[in-house]
Amino acid sequence: MATLASNPDAGAAASDGSHYLFAAEHDILRRTVRQFIEREVDPHAEAWEAAGRIPKSMFLRGGELGLFGHCVPEEYDGLGADVRMAIVIAEELSRARCSGIGMGYGAHSEIAMPHLVRFGSDAQKRRWLPDLVAGRKVAALGITEPGAGSNVSAIETTARRDGEGWKLNGSKIFITNSLHADMFCIAAKTNPSAGHRGISMFLVPRETPGFLIEEMKGKLGRRSSDTGLLTFDNAPLAGDALLGVENRGFYQIMSCFENERLVIAAGCIGAAEWALEHTVRYAQERPFGIGRLADMQVTKQRLAKSYMELEAMRHLTYTTAWRVVRGIPSLKEVAMAKAFASEAAFRIIDDCLQLHGGYGYFAEYQIERAYRDIRLDRIGGGATEVMYDIIAKQMGI
Repeated sequence: MATLASNPDAGAAASDGSHYLFAAEHDILRRTVRQFIEREVDPHAEAWEAAGRIPKSMFLRGGELGLFGHCVPEEYDGLGADVRMAIVIAEELSRARCSGIGMGYGAHSEIAMPHLVRFGSDAQKRRWLPDLVAGRKVAALGITEPGAGSNVSAIETTARRDGEGWKLNGSKIFITNSLHADMFCIAAKTNPSAGHRGISMFLVPRETPGFLIEEMKGKLGRRSSDTGLLTFDNAPLAGDALLGVENRGFYQIMSCFENERLVIAAGCIGAAEWALEHTVRYAQERPFGIGRLADMQVTKQRLAKSYMELEAMRHLTYTTAWRVVRGIPSLKEVAMAKAFASEAAFRIIDDCLQLHGGYGYFAEYQIERAYRDIRLDRIGGGATEVMYDIIAKQMGI
């Protein structure tokens, strides 16, 4: 698999023809993940949704399948590959009947781990990465606070020097994997008077004294994904807990957003594709008048429009990934892919629910879960309005 990182042009010539971006290895991975979802995830979906989390053992299973190490160098037990693997995995996991797998795996491998891979010391990487890649340990990222969401510079959590170490105080909210995580990448102000230039990142083990984790319940969707409130009360950190460069945390966070947002866009493709396939089957089977729902012109038009939007979001996301793999600066393109995919996926799934009529409002038909779940992607990873602002700035507006 490591050859994929050094050969970004390995694509359609080696693939089954699904898309020029991918190689044969990606097609194998896609089939593996889809089979995993069908056999090991979907049969437990209702139980995990009710429990509000997936079993921690599922991270071990993800490690066994090699779903966590694509961005990790081989010397730390990773695959040394590129974002194409993450895109395939995100698409397929988003087709599952419970969102906890996609959210949990994504927060672990595509949101938290890249911070350690890009900015960790060799000692930090050797301590954590092999276990994270194998799924023996779980990672989470803590940036969002009760008073600071997309505006990262507004965070109020602080880390102050205490001898050779640090004391951490503050709170984080809406943190995915909080109930399972063994290690948290936490953003804190180390120079509060310097605004965004005074933010640093820290590695915080779960067992740190003064660190409290509370489960947050009552979400609209993504119910099998655990969410938590983190509180730090003079939590002591060793000097080597600093991740990256002191007071450069804001820039570290921004550099990791590219991967996160591209993976969110890919997840939107998978979710919308599943909903559309599900609805086409329903329309072909649903009696309507003397024919079927699928025979109605309005049904054909609505489904055709949704299919066009699906393919547009797919091509925008894949083209952006093609740029990223080649190292082409893609701030604007990533923002476009994330904004368009999340908004289009919501429209597609909303149309799919509409075509189900009253049945779409009930859990039995699954489309209501897809509708609840997809709503988060217009907020998480940077709200659509923030993406529009990035695009406008890149346009010179």
